[in-house]
Amino acid sequence: MTPNTTAQNESLFMAMELSNKNWKLAFSNGEKVRFINVVAGDQNGLRLAIERSKGKLGLAADCRTFSCYEAGRDGFWIHRCLAGLGVENLVVDPASIEINRRKRHLKTDRIDAEKLVRMLMRYHLHNEKTVWRVVVIPSESQEDERRLHREGERLKNERVRHLNRIRSLLVLHGARPRKIAATDNSRLRDWQGAALPAALQEELRREQIRLELLDQQIKAVDTEQRNAVKKPVTLCDQKAAKLAKLKGIGAMSASVLSREVFGWRTFKNRREVGAMAGLTGTAYASGDKTVEQGISKAGNKRVRYLMIELAWMWTWYQPDSDLAKWFMQRFGAGGKRSRRIGIVALARKLLVALWKYVEFNEVPAGAIVAA
Repeated sequence: MTPNTTAQNESLFMAMELSNKNWKLAFSNGEKVRFINVVAGDQNGLRLAIERSKGKLGLAADCRTFSCYEAGRDGFWIHRCLAGLGVENLVVDPASIEINRRKRHLKTDRIDAEKLVRMLMRYHLHNEKTVWRVVVIPSESQEDERRLHREGERLKNERVRHLNRIRSLLVLHGARPRKIAATDNSRLRDWQGAALPAALQEELRREQIRLELLDQQIKAVDTEQRNAVKKPVTLCDQKAAKLAKLKGIGAMSASVLSREVFGWRTFKNRREVGAMAGLTGTAYASGDKTVEQGISKAGNKRVRYLMIELAWMWTWYQPDSDLAKWFMQRFGAGGKRSRRIGIVALARKLLVALWKYVEFNEVPAGAIVAA
């Protein structure tokens, strides 16, 4: 297929390779490629670079501008900034970008930026929509709604680190209390029954203070999440409240599912739902060789981990549902490995069932729903 020459001459293509200090910008009109460096976060410099490149490449000042960059730490504010400049931007999943299969391949910001801009032209000029995967962009309010449960997740991970640190410090001296969080460290004794060293007691006391602060913050975040589900205001909270009516799905789990998936994303079919969580299979077939590589794990890991947990809960709290019966008939009589494999399949089916329940009011067959 030959490229659309008219579209080439009328459009500017820009790819951005982002880093902490500088952004490498690659511009093209479909023929030439030119590069410009701007200071990271310099919005005025970005605007001037786009304007200058139009002139250098012989394009009209009001021509259409297409751009792309890889999803990462900078988030979506750059996308919104570009939209304000009239640029049609795509945020690309880095894992979906094709790479050279040689054992060692060249990699520089210049090479990466040029590769991105050429893939962008393939996407628009040749209509190769499968050249990469485009990230769905949430609105600012939808993005902000995800902050609460993600903060709670980080706080709980931090709490575990503090508990492990306290436990390790105590084990150094032969002390092994059962409940670290409720322990008065000053009364602990070492392996020979003597009091712990003074410096160690002070360190443990400071760790205990940080741990108590974390407990307070975790409690506050959890309470806010539960209140949002009990008294829903936003569409996201309303969907979470609807999910929480299903027996076996608590307020916290419903809140995460709504904020990560159902509150702002739309899906065309069940395959897209499963792929979003990375729960779809990845077969490998070449000639006479066929290998099942397991699930892709190329989606939202929070949703994937949560759905595995909810699948187990579903078998306990919804044993009369069709999904639970399917799991027991298919995998219930097998060993531990068989059940672990089966629970992933159940998680995928359950996620699809929850999507149909939230979006189309289709209650999972045989499931118990609170009034």
